[in-house]
Amino acid sequence: MICELSMNLKRHIYTLLVFALLFSPILLQAQDPVYSQFYNAPLQLNPAFAGNTTYPLFHVNSRVQWPNIANAYTTYSASYDQYFERTNSGLGLNIVSDDAGNGILKTINIGGIYSYRLQLREGYNIKIGLEAAYVQTRLDWNKLVFSDQIDPGAGIITAGGSILPSTEIQPNNLSSGYLDISTGFLLYNPLFYVGLGLKHINTPENNVLGGTQSFIGVPTRFTLHGGMQINFDRGNKVDEGAFISPNVLLIKQGGFYQVNVGAYTSVRNLLGGIWFRHTVNNSDAVIFSIGAKIDAFKIQYSFDYTISELSINSGGAHEIGIKVALESLGPKKSKYNDCLAMFR
Repeated sequence: MICELSMNLKRHIYTLLVFALLFSPILLQAQDPVYSQFYNAPLQLNPAFAGNTTYPLFHVNSRVQWPNIANAYTTYSASYDQYFERTNSGLGLNIVSDDAGNGILKTINIGGIYSYRLQLREGYNIKIGLEAAYVQTRLDWNKLVFSDQIDPGAGIITAGGSILPSTEIQPNNLSSGYLDISTGFLLYNPLFYVGLGLKHINTPENNVLGGTQSFIGVPTRFTLHGGMQINFDRGNKVDEGAFISPNVLLIKQGGFYQVNVGAYTSVRNLLGGIWFRHTVNNSDAVIFSIGAKIDAFKIQYSFDYTISELSINSGGAHEIGIKVALESLGPKKSKYNDCLAMFR
């Protein structure tokens, strides 16, 4: 019985921890959901990635972060994009659903994306992208557990089986909807690429708790990313299409900083990669990725092995990324003179 009470109390303390992470004024101005498999969610990274193929390209992603801490964060997304040669334009649709604190705070983002490509000179291209999205955020007040509801011995349940009351007053407004504008550019040639994505450039208000100062103005997210592609193609079937792509990703949003450094590789039907993530103040995680290509499908799994003070006891993070490339529906079989194969 004592063990059961202890586990019950621990579970609610975890819930309080997640609540604190969600609603701390400092961390509230921190990061959007960012996939470790950023190459499998390029429209999340930079709207200029819309239209990297002349055929319909679909991405489906899921991320479960810190599953041992009350399922702290889960994120799902799906996207479509395609390039249209006649107009030098790319179109995209991106849908993201984020669940923080095991359903406490839910956000859904639906965005339409347009990009335009300019050829600077032979082999050099620049793409400019613009995204307009509608974002809906909803707070489930009934799932919140406050400190005055927790009894050190019994948790939040009384001897009679009822939940202890709280003196906290529920706000009148538990949801918020707003227009979110993002932009970005991408410069690339057959050897390297570099880009800059700017999310929330209109710093929209997200006053889900009725105008509390901490919830006004989603801070702009700056994403600087770049890399290169080293091809192993020597004209034989073993090496055809094989490459390794070293890359770096830097993110700043409010007071939060993140740096990912690593490499992605593709050899025949096998995909893989390894990255190191640092948050400037501390080393955060080592990311391992493995996957396979099967006809029009690519599927990858990645695991974030936490090395910060939070430790692997948090459960790290698990991701699955799926690509579906409908090349047969394109105008012709495409051969690209660039270094963006890891994003296709």
